[in-house]
Amino acid sequence: MISGSRALGRGKRLIKFLTGSDVWSTPEVNVASVRLGSTYGGWTICLEAALGPDSVIYSVGVGEDISFDLGLIQKFDCTVLAFDPTPRSIDWLKTQKLPQQFQFFPWGLGETDGLASFATPANGRHVSYSSVALRGRTVQCEVYRLSTLMRKLGHDKIDLLKMDIEGSEYVVIEDIFTDNLRPRQLLTEFHHGMYGIAREKTAVALKRLNTLGYRIFSISPNGREYSFVLASD
Repeated sequence: MISGSRALGRGKRLIKFLTGSDVWSTPEVNVASVRLGSTYGGWTICLEAALGPDSVIYSVGVGEDISFDLGLIQKFDCTVLAFDPTPRSIDWLKTQKLPQQFQFFPWGLGETDGLASFATPANGRHVSYSSVALRGRTVQCEVYRLSTLMRKLGHDKIDLLKMDIEGSEYVVIEDIFTDNLRPRQLLTEFHHGMYGIAREKTAVALKRLNTLGYRIFSISPNGREYSFVLASD
């Protein structure tokens, strides 16, 4: 049974789809799942793709909310490798008391290895920097392709990859497609309708992932946060 809030969210998404500003997708598989983290920073994960102390977990784009990462650590006794190259996130994390299993790297994901320009938030209360729409003041941040990050950290697999990277998710999904990378679970926020990104980019990304064997098991009420599991394993 769909809750009232979820039904309202689905109705709003349908209106956006019919007016050309959103894609329309629904969960493709029914799996045991749980949502971890705050209302703002939480994500839904698949419990059937077992996580534990030996799991490789990349959480990319942490901003100023690590409730999801801490939830993973508490529930599965795992280590979370967290990434965010933006100055505001780096400064905020320095003020936090972090568990040993939260390992932070001041790097981002991108389409090349090296420095990339990021636009600072236009609203000073916001925390999200973007390398997609470069307007106003910019800063230089260190970024790497996903395959490069894995080599740097000595990993040949990823059990869970979470991305909230303000429009750069599309180039990472292309890397997953072309470089034969297969995170067991993939959680990503899509940013169509923002930064000048057309909804067709998300539609293409969804087809790419479906071709690789990924299946949607959860979509947030606002239609932006998707959770995928690799069904072919």
